[in-house]
Amino acid sequence: MPDKTYVLITAAHNEERYIEGTIRSVLGQSIRPLRWIIVSDASTDRTDEIVSQYARENPFIEQVRLEKSHRHDFAAKVHAIRSGYRCLENVKYGYLGILDADTSFGTDYYSTLLNRCKMEPRLGITGGFIYEDRDGVFTSRQSNRVFSVAGATQFFRRECFEEIGGISPLRYGGEDWGAEVSARMMGWIVSAWPDLVVFHHRSTGATGGLLHSRFQQGKMDYSLGCLPAFEVVKCAARLTEKPVVIGGLARLAGFAWSYGAGGDRAVSKEFVQFLRKEQRWRLKEFMIPVGITKQK
Repeated sequence: MPDKTYVLITAAHNEERYIEGTIRSVLGQSIRPLRWIIVSDASTDRTDEIVSQYARENPFIEQVRLEKSHRHDFAAKVHAIRSGYRCLENVKYGYLGILDADTSFGTDYYSTLLNRCKMEPRLGITGGFIYEDRDGVFTSRQSNRVFSVAGATQFFRRECFEEIGGISPLRYGGEDWGAEVSARMMGWIVSAWPDLVVFHHRSTGATGGLLHSRFQQGKMDYSLGCLPAFEVVKCAARLTEKPVVIGGLARLAGFAWSYGAGGDRAVSKEFVQFLRKEQRWRLKEFMIPVGITKQK
């Protein structure tokens, strides 16, 4: 039945180091996806070879290769996901998951998400908490929140995904954040679950340099209409992230630079108004950051 079935899309560029672990996690699921589209975005390493091997042995895995070489940024990932989505036009399913090629998780991960979606019909986007390696121990990402689902593992009810128009390419990233806000604007619930652990084997920003990544995130925050007061509080709350102080300041600097330049927003005025209303409420409620717990 469609309400018990799901499909996955993965965009992969040079993921030979991690993608086999992701594939094994999906193969080990108590409820496997109906289809899994893995889009190799002009990979030049062994990504295609690894995916091809598993696709031959598992018919529900479909490999798609994008040949054209281009700059691999946030928009490129979205274009790859959209290419995978077009392969699902004639497939009947109830849920769609976006899954990064450097993640792993327990055998009941997707069955648990399906059960929780069944219990709450307005649950539009859901997923687990991201854990990353910190000094040899996988630790809950400091930015994990129950009201926000990381883009590495967003799980959409199909109706929600179609109503918001899917994932939109944004110059500075934040397509996952944009999807969440759009979903809430339309009355959907967005919820992440602390008891569902997703191991993210490559830390955010690891490929492009941490300070550059944080500066770009500040520009992303501005492009999506983040409330200036909220940006200051958010960056201050993350001053304990490594490297100490510098990462949070770099993000705030990126926001301030964009604010001073007066750049265009990547979203509508209605989107900005809704987002800022949410952020004012969270400032008023003095949202307390999620505590960090360790898991071996």
